[in-house]
Amino acid sequence: MNMPFYVSPEQLMKDRADFARKGIARGRSVVVLAYDGGIAFATENPSRALHKISEIYDRIAFAAVGKYNEFENLRVAGVRYADMRGYSYDRSDVTARGLANAYAQTLGTVFITESKPLEVEIVVAEVGTEPADDQIYRLTYDGTVADEHSFVVMGGQAEQLGRRVKDGWRENMSLGEALRLAVAALGSGEGSSSRTIDAAQLEVAVLERDRPRRAFRRLTRQVLADLLAEGGEAVSGATARADDLPPADDVPAGPATPGMGTADTAPSDAVDAVDTTEPDAEPESPDESPTDESPTDESPTEESPTDESATEEKPDEGPDTSGTTPGTDR
Repeated sequence: MNMPFYVSPEQLMKDRADFARKGIARGRSVVVLAYDGGIAFATENPSRALHKISEIYDRIAFAAVGKYNEFENLRVAGVRYADMRGYSYDRSDVTARGLANAYAQTLGTVFITESKPLEVEIVVAEVGTEPADDQIYRLTYDGTVADEHSFVVMGGQAEQLGRRVKDGWRENMSLGEALRLAVAALGSGEGSSSRTIDAAQLEVAVLERDRPRRAFRRLTRQVLADLLAEGGEAVSGATARADDLPPADDVPAGPATPGMGTADTAPSDAVDAVDTTEPDAEPESPDESPTDESPTDESPTEESPTDESATEEKPDEGPDTSGTTPGTDR
């Protein structure tokens, strides 16, 4: 009769932990960090169908690394748990803490009783109405729960990437700054080597604090590319729009004509307006016309018909004047 091979519980747990850690290290890392408008999730995932970041409930999201089939089963179980609890009690009773406790029980039970542990590491996050109410829980393969603050990195090279994120993270970061930090951390390799990750190779989602009910939103490639940009395109676009405007010297100083459609027609209309008013200004000046007619012995009463005749010769220009003399009314 052969005696069974004896393995101590300590050695058995150590072997299972090493097995799970090796499987998790082969996966791509996931970065979860808080910003001023909520919580952002970023990972390198070229697949458009197999998501590593998903929605669980109204304001709760799920991110995982490891074997896809194993953490997908956990995600589905979490969705069912949240739906059942929200239907039985109230939607506000579904919290990230309750979901993390349910996941911890499942992971811990499988790690102890089953021959093979689950090769997964997950994050359950919930966005609150205020930044202080945000909750981020990290769960490991053995059911250990850690309450994280500000940010968390899991997966391969989690320690190195975590130091990179810790050095660059600060409070009240914008979404663009947070995503640039996360992508830079994901692209940093061993030592000083680093690589640039294209927006098409990334999977990014956010829990937005200001959304009324369902806070989860995935970012498309175009939106992600705009957020990852340093803002140079926006500045150059504003400069180009400013260059299209006419120079300040060409714009008339007076009020704009109601019928003007474009800036190109404004200088010509303004010139026409000036040309039409200049001839009217000469006959209206009382000092210049008597001076020219001073050699003649005409009486002052005879000068008024002269002014009226001058105005009658130009009927089109009369309405443009201010109408100070009664002759212009005719």
